[in-house]
Amino acid sequence: MPPKILVITGPTASGKTALSVELALRHNGEVVSADSMQIYRRMDIGTAKPDLSERKGVPHHMLDVADPEEDFSVARYVDMAAACIDDILSRGKLPILAGGTGLYVDSLLSGRTFAAFSPTSPLRSQLEGRLDTFGGEAMLEELREIDPEAAQRLHPNDHKRIIRALEVWYSTGKTITQHNLETQALPPRYDALTLTLAYADRQDMWDRIDRRVDVMLEAGLVDEVRSLLCSGVSSRCTAMQAIGYKEMVDALEGHGSIHDAAEEIKLRSRQYAKRQLTWFKRNTAAKRLVWGHTPDFEGVVQASTEYMVEFGI
Repeated sequence: MPPKILVITGPTASGKTALSVELALRHNGEVVSADSMQIYRRMDIGTAKPDLSERKGVPHHMLDVADPEEDFSVARYVDMAAACIDDILSRGKLPILAGGTGLYVDSLLSGRTFAAFSPTSPLRSQLEGRLDTFGGEAMLEELREIDPEAAQRLHPNDHKRIIRALEVWYSTGKTITQHNLETQALPPRYDALTLTLAYADRQDMWDRIDRRVDVMLEAGLVDEVRSLLCSGVSSRCTAMQAIGYKEMVDALEGHGSIHDAAEEIKLRSRQYAKRQLTWFKRNTAAKRLVWGHTPDFEGVVQASTEYMVEFGI
């Protein structure tokens, strides 16, 4: 049997950090972040990265492990996070995987493997050069002859995935469809109890998200974004496309006001929360913990503990 771990998921601003810290304190645990933006150094306010006071002495892993200029992949996350979890288990402690990036969570738990690649490999450069010359439609047609199933799922403008599918074929001799099927057949890496936080009333979630954005502004989000730009971080890099950063970059570059940017962040955050809810609903085995209008934190902690005892962790 794979080792047991605890997973805490839910939409943005749903209280994952507070619950994971409390359960870690009560059950000899350590937290492993599953947030695709909290991995970046110097991006603290806009990512709602927990500070030392919020962590309450609980060790947190997978925070501040990359620079904003880096193109951080799911594969890299899985390798690093799995090493953290295995180390926690080896020391007799409970790993608590907590975060709202569903792709990170699912990829880590499933034992999914990724075909090796390097962004600087000659093959990648060659494929990108051909795409620039011949266009997405021609490259998609090339993929269609190799892997029609994958090609059917892609649009000619989805250059990144077209290149990736061709790269897998030319570097491994396997189609990306075959690779994914083989990966899906692997046994899960961990036996996970998943707790998913949600709100009984959607409006309460919207209000919580709006308040969080206001707090980010008060804490210095504008200065954080300005500092990143002044340090040489490109406004076009992947990290700076995140909600909260992209909008503020636009405002600082003269495309609207700070107030308008804040309202846009609130809107984009609410839209993201809806997508997260849809993603997490796919896991029918997850235990749902629902906040009322007045959140009962101790009640949620107690319910979580009961699920943990029942699960055997």
